[in-house]
Amino acid sequence: MAFGIDRAILKAWKTSVRNGEISFLTHYWLDDRFPGCTTVTKVGCADYEKLIAWGKQYGLQKEWIHNDPKFPHFDLFGETQKDILTKEEQWEQIDRFRL
Repeated sequence: MAFGIDRAILKAWKTSVRNGEISFLTHYWLDDRFPGCTTVTKVGCADYEKLIAWGKQYGLQKEWIHNDPKFPHFDLFGETQKDILTKEEQWEQIDRFRL
């Protein structure tokens, strides 16, 4: 279950992804499969090769991409999430979700 974002934020992320940009979307999220994780960051890009290359610099494997036909993305959790958001200077998301 996702919460903590509004329609405008989601729409902006989708537009950015469709335009072939590396785009970040963080939201609150609860899933029993990931105890202790209360947020997830989706890093998407419709340019699949660009997304693979971006992930490689952080040790993310292409097999970890959620291969959504319209919005392919990596899901980032926990320390990996915070580390990558920091390196990418995504301060607004870090602050907003108190990462």
